[in-house]
Amino acid sequence: MIDLKVHNKLSPKKGRVLITEPFVEDDYFGRTIILLCEHNKEGSFGFVLNKYLDIEISELEDFEKSMTRVSKGGPVGNKHLYFLHTLGDQIENSVHVVANIYSGGSFSEIVQKAKLGLIKQGSVRFFLGYSGWLSNQLEDELKKNAWLVSDIISAEGIMDTTNNSIWETYMGQQGGKYKAFAHFPINPHFN
Repeated sequence: MIDLKVHNKLSPKKGRVLITEPFVEDDYFGRTIILLCEHNKEGSFGFVLNKYLDIEISELEDFEKSMTRVSKGGPVGNKHLYFLHTLGDQIENSVHVVANIYSGGSFSEIVQKAKLGLIKQGSVRFFLGYSGWLSNQLEDELKKNAWLVSDIISAEGIMDTTNNSIWETYMGQQGGKYKAFAHFPINPHFN
């Protein structure tokens, strides 16, 4: 586990997470945490980790049993299914993101391994859509204080679709005022 003090001065890069400030009023990105799977001069993309659809993967694809909840990965390409996994080189064309987390690769291999019972709970995570930024767009949003940037706490936490408080965990780990923000109500009038 990485010890995070106050990392709100980190720059975005592949394998880090973006955490929305608590007062960002956006139906899609309010109180979200996004794993950046790529960040370079052409742009950035990642997946929202804490927004879910009311369906399981077995309702979208030919899996015999439900393996995991499906996340709303972002507003881009939201008619397509994307995935993260911890299977590494077992999945052809995978791209290493951070720790033991990989993005994409051969979807048919994922399906085949699932049918053979070779995929453990928490080793694959599915997203409908992704979050994307054009060149310098993310940097402009950072200048407007829309996001905090943090290293990941644990790969297992990134892959866990049962944790409904990941935003609060990461916000609290930023220390200082952010620790208090982690417990701030969505609507301050309800406090």
